[in-house]
Amino acid sequence: MVSSWARRSGVGRTEAVAVSVPVAVMFAIGLWGLDRGGMWRDEAVTFQVARRSVPQIWQLLHSVDAVHGLYYLLMHVVLAAHPGEVALRLPSVCGAAVTAGLVAALGVRLCGPRAGLWAGLLYAVTPMAGHFAQEGRSYALVAAGVAGATLLLVRAVRTGSWWAYGGTVAVSCLLHEFAVLVLLAHATTLALSRVPSRVWRGWGLAAGAVVLVLLPLALVSKEQSAQVAWLSAPGLDSVDRLLRAFAGPARLVLLPYLLLVALALCPPLGRRGELTPAAVALPLLVIPPAVLMGVSRFWPLYDERYVLYALAGAPLLAAAGAERLLGMVPRPAVNTLTGVLAIALVFVWQLPVLRQDRAPDRRPDNLAAVSATAGRELRPGDPVLFLPSIVRRSALAYPNGFRGVRDIALRKPGPVSGTLYGQETDPDELRRRLADLDRVWVVAEPFALRPSWYPGSATERVKLTVVGEEFVPREEVVRKGVTLRLYVRKPPHPFTDWATE
Repeated sequence: MVSSWARRSGVGRTEAVAVSVPVAVMFAIGLWGLDRGGMWRDEAVTFQVARRSVPQIWQLLHSVDAVHGLYYLLMHVVLAAHPGEVALRLPSVCGAAVTAGLVAALGVRLCGPRAGLWAGLLYAVTPMAGHFAQEGRSYALVAAGVAGATLLLVRAVRTGSWWAYGGTVAVSCLLHEFAVLVLLAHATTLALSRVPSRVWRGWGLAAGAVVLVLLPLALVSKEQSAQVAWLSAPGLDSVDRLLRAFAGPARLVLLPYLLLVALALCPPLGRRGELTPAAVALPLLVIPPAVLMGVSRFWPLYDERYVLYALAGAPLLAAAGAERLLGMVPRPAVNTLTGVLAIALVFVWQLPVLRQDRAPDRRPDNLAAVSATAGRELRPGDPVLFLPSIVRRSALAYPNGFRGVRDIALRKPGPVSGTLYGQETDPDELRRRLADLDRVWVVAEPFALRPSWYPGSATERVKLTVVGEEFVPREEVVRKGVTLRLYVRKPPHPFTDWATE
């Protein structure tokens, strides 16, 4: 199979193997433990939105999640045939495998087959790559798009053909708009490589087209910026976490990795117009995270997943450093095997991290567990109050546990109202509905039960006020991220028994 693909593609068998092996390894790591038995909140959003009709998805994007619109439409097609957790995550597995192959292809193009093999394998065994390979979100696909665009940049500098590059960057940005920062990284690459003016003209036209395509999405998503209000300004701890995520959390892996990266950066610049490994990989690794962190000091937008695509620069630099180190020893076959064995040791050393990451409890929450708990505690006809309304996501993702219950606050379901979690009734109507109840189950986020929480929504405030003043807690079950609490109405005359005595 490899040899036939190599003949058709015009590449040698060695180059084909260097690209194919990382793809296979990343695909295997991605499939390992893919069905965790539970989605967490972000995956649940993908799952429930992607199963709506296209007009309903389009209606939703006008008010929320426009930044993920193209991804939801893609997942609508994927989940149409067989909705489930494996199908939800499979595109990310494929995206991660493609990224590993593209990183290898970049290494082959810039350093040779041996370094390409090492770079692709390093990417595949990095825990961060394995983590997002199993997320039902767009980030692994964005990483594949950016890696492909970087490879097309290297080709376009040589051939002068920029349309494929511009199209790939545009699609990557439409999957997630923060991928646009790769244009700054690529501009830095061209500046470090001292390319001629004709290259700048071609790249400038492609970059300008990307910005024009992205502009409508940027304007719409700016109006929806409240969705990222939970983000905080990054500090030095954010830099440290990202460094360990890119290179590996274990010090035994991190220190040699950094030494190899430093070794790759030691050689002087190449010939004028030549794209060296350092000129390509270093800006990709540094520029997007640095720019997003810098902006986030004033307008918090940074999260590690938004710059996952920058990870591709780290294994490229480490492989280039290893190539320089082992290249001084004239034993190619032995050196190749030495590098592969070293990466195998890195994989074994980080295996506990990868294994832990496949447990459902490693995510912020497990909506399947919440639904299972609700199924044990709730009975058909029981009134339920979701506090705040976003907690309804567990019922939307796994409805079996909530089957037959009465959602007291809901006015219109999400698909009908064009919202993620449904449109709730007005405060007066909610008071009337609660007045008829003697008991109510509250499914709440932990923060919503703290005395210090003050919701902005009037309906949410009525939930807190009425439940707090007219009901008392009777039972409570806590799952990670969610609390189920049964409230019963206070007796109308609490001192009647005492007075009778």
